[in-house]
Amino acid sequence: QVQLVESGGGLVHSGGSLRLSCATSTNLFSFYSMGWFRQAPGEQHKLVATITNRDNTNYADSVKGRFTISRDSAKNTVYLQMNSLKREDTAVYYCRFAADRGVYWGQGTQVTVSS
Repeated sequence: QVQLVESGGGLVHSGGSLRLSCATSTNLFSFYSMGWFRQAPGEQHKLVATITNRDNTNYADSVKGRFTISRDSAKNTVYLQMNSLKREDTAVYYCRFAADRGVYWGQGTQVTVSS
């Protein structure tokens, strides 16, 4: 059973930074893609950033230049460093890992950016 455990969300002022973590007990090389999605109230899940097992990254236009996704294979953890946060970044953030055998989601962590 693959479990993803997120941490690092919270309340931050506009312009501030947060780092989200998504940890799993499964070797990261089991997944071909790892990423972060977010869901604001009344909206669908939206892709934020993804990283492949070859370290290819992809970002939503709205976060390019501000967010950085990375992974630490030794810790089986994927990170999302979020800088220059804006109010519109407020959402529940979910990590999502994809493997040949299925897709797995974390439980979500709330990020709230105040003005």
